[in-house]
Amino acid sequence: MTASSPTDRRDRPAPGDHPTVRVDRVACTGHGVCASLLPGSVRLDEWGYPVVLTAAEGGVDDGESARAAAVRLCPAMALYAERRS
Repeated sequence: MTASSPTDRRDRPAPGDHPTVRVDRVACTGHGVCASLLPGSVRLDEWGYPVVLTAAEGGVDDGESARAAAVRLCPAMALYAERRS
């Protein structure tokens, strides 16, 4: 078993944390649409790929309609909504 990298941990929000979008890093091609539509919860890394921010990292909830639009408009279909339990 290998240790998780910081990027891996950032993609798996802690229970009760607000991010409800996930990025398929294999499918993502770095268009940046998600960061434009979800400025409070997604930032782009130095290569233009999205990083979903946790509350501890300063991320804020952009709202359900913005998340739905980002998932629907992702050119690579690499963004998906995480269902809250």
